[in-house]
Order: sequence, then structure tokens, then C-alpha cells
Amino acid sequence: MRNLTRAVKIGSVTIGNNNPIAVQTMASTRTNNTKELIEQIKTFENVGADIVRIAIDSKTDVESLKKIRDNTRMNLAVDIQENYRLIEPIAKIVDKVRYNPGHLWHHEPEKSWQDKVKFIAETAGKNNCALRVGINCGSVDPDLMKKYNQDSTSAMLENAFDHCSLLDRIGFTSYCVSLKDSDPNTVVELNVKFSEQRPDVPLHLGVTEAGLPNYGIIKTRIAFEQLISRGIGDTIRVSLTLPSDRKYEEIIVGKRILEDIINKRVIGNVRYDKDGLNLISCPSCSRVENEKFIELTGEVEKLTRYANDLIKGYAVTIAIMGCRVNGPGETMNADLGLWCGPRNVNLMRASRRIGAYSYDTILPVLKIELDKIISEKR
Repeated sequence: MRNLTRAVKIGSVTIGNNNPIAVQTMASTRTNNTKELIEQIKTFENVGADIVRIAIDSKTDVESLKKIRDNTRMNLAVDIQENYRLIEPIAKIVDKVRYNPGHLWHHEPEKSWQDKVKFIAETAGKNNCALRVGINCGSVDPDLMKKYNQDSTSAMLENAFDHCSLLDRIGFTSYCVSLKDSDPNTVVELNVKFSEQRPDVPLHLGVTEAGLPNYGIIKTRIAFEQLISRGIGDTIRVSLTLPSDRKYEEIIVGKRILEDIINKRVIGNVRYDKDGLNLISCPSCSRVENEKFIELTGEVEKLTRYANDLIKGYAVTIAIMGCRVNGPGETMNADLGLWCGPRNVNLMRASRRIGAYSYDTILPVLKIELDKIISEKR
């Protein structure tokens, strides 16, 4: 039995209120490369996506968005975490806007987050544009992290409840919420606790930075099965590290998982075992600054296989991030982090920066640092 969340219209799709669960994906082609982006979106249409999200920045050409709008049938969502004021020129073009509460404090710090959210909601409301309050484990409001002594779960939940309360008070109800983590167990915990207190709010489900398909599909399936089988979830996104010509596979995987849940072909109530090596990597969206990031992720997976037999009983996380928007914050939460820039890879050990290395020289240095961690753990 599905949670009877309120209905939210996103273009031609309505989520919540017992409507079918919508499948979303994210484009990996840059917005100003209009021809290739339209072709990619049409591929998404052909395999059954309901919504596609596009990452934009201050350089995004509004005319490019209009051209995409005119040449595809897809319901369009955009991400404005680079600058909340970007909603003003694009809300009239797209169907949904996602903002990240953890990024609001960066922009115009002299203004309160409440004033910024009011501006976002008022602009969206004038243009019949839905919102997603997208809360991510790697970019949580620093004040809340301090309040909860770096407990991201408690901080994320309070963040979500605060933003929902504000949006409700100002009369904007055309929104959904997402609470994402790279750990599927935490994703389950977050969304169960949220839905217990706010069963009316539609939820967008996803495991962020799920990684390469062989890891990411398992993590995502575990979270989706446990949540959707409890009636939680109105839209889904499978986030896999894939090259652009394979991004459509996220949609196929998502639809397959939904079909399996409907037909009770499920693994069961299992927890993801974090012992051993845990490799996380962000999905390859249009913010990726060097496509070698995707190839590097596969090379890291092969290089580090030996570690699984050496760290049984311990957990070691390696994070590989492809852009400067999420890279710094996400890698600091891992034992070893590779934040991939245009020419160099920044190697982090927790919050300590070890150095910047070329894509061709990073792997031997990574192995040295991993061996140090293994030695310390043992």
C-alpha cells in the first residue's frame, strides 16, 4: 500500500496521490551542446524516462534551454545549486527545479536561508514550476552539522523538516523532497523517519554516488526494495557512473527494479554490508570537468580489488568525484578521496589534502596511501 502523499504536477507527469512511480535520470551532456543534449534526451524518451534533470550554471544559455524544450517531449528539471537566483530566468521554461539547502549559505551569505527559499518558491509559483528540496549527505548545512556534532542523519532530517515547514507557511505546496546518501542503509533510515513525520510530502528516492554498475545497482536495489515495499517513494533515480552513451541504462535499471518489486521478486530486508572496501563515485553528469574521470573510476576499482582480502572486519571508503560542485565536500567524508578536476586529480585523506596529480600518475600514489590505511587498520 503506497503512502498517500499529495499530488505534485511536473509537466505531463503527476507524482504522489497514488500515481505511478516516475523514473528520472540526469543528462551528462553539457547544456550549451544543444544538439547532442537533445539526442541524449530523445534516447531517454525511447527507453521510458519520465523526467530528465539538467545541471546548469551561470553560463547556461537560456536560449539553449528553450531549444531543448521545443525539440523534446521530456519533462525537464534543472539543478540550481551553483546559484539560487538562476531560477529566475529558467523557471518559465522547465517543469521542476531542484535546490540543495546545503548550498544556499554559499550565495549572498548576508541573507537568511528563509529569504532565499521564499524567492525560489515565489519565482516557481509564478511560473507553475515544481520544486525538489534536494538534501545530500555531502553538502549538509554546516550550522546543523555543528549542532548535531557532525551527525549528518539528524542534520539532514532537521534541514528537510525546516524547509518543508517554511514552504507550507508561505503557501507553496508543489514540492517533493529527496534525502540521499551513498550508504543505502542510511537512505532507508532517512526516508522512513521523514515519511513518519511528513507522510503527505512526496519523496524522490536515490542512492547518491552509488558508483559503477556492479556496485551501484546492488546498493540502489537494497534501498528501493525496503522503501517502496513500505509504500515510500514517488519518483526514483538510479545514479551510476557511466559514459554518456550508456546513461540510458540508469532508466532501464530503475524500471527493472520497480517491476521486480511489483512482482515481489525482491532480495528481502537486508542491510548493505560496509565491511571491506566501499567504492563510491558520482554519476557522470554534465558538471564532470574531464571525462577521464569515468575511465579512472574503473581503473581504481581494478587496482583496489586486492584490498578486500586484507581489510575484512574493517571498512575503508574510497570516493571518486567528478566536479568541483560536490567534489570537495564528498571526498572529505571518505578515507581516501579523489576529486577530479579538468587536468589534475586532488587526492584527499579524510579532510587532509595530500596533493594534486595528473590522471596518468594518480594510481600509484593512491595505492601507497591505501596500503598505509590497510597497515593501520590491521
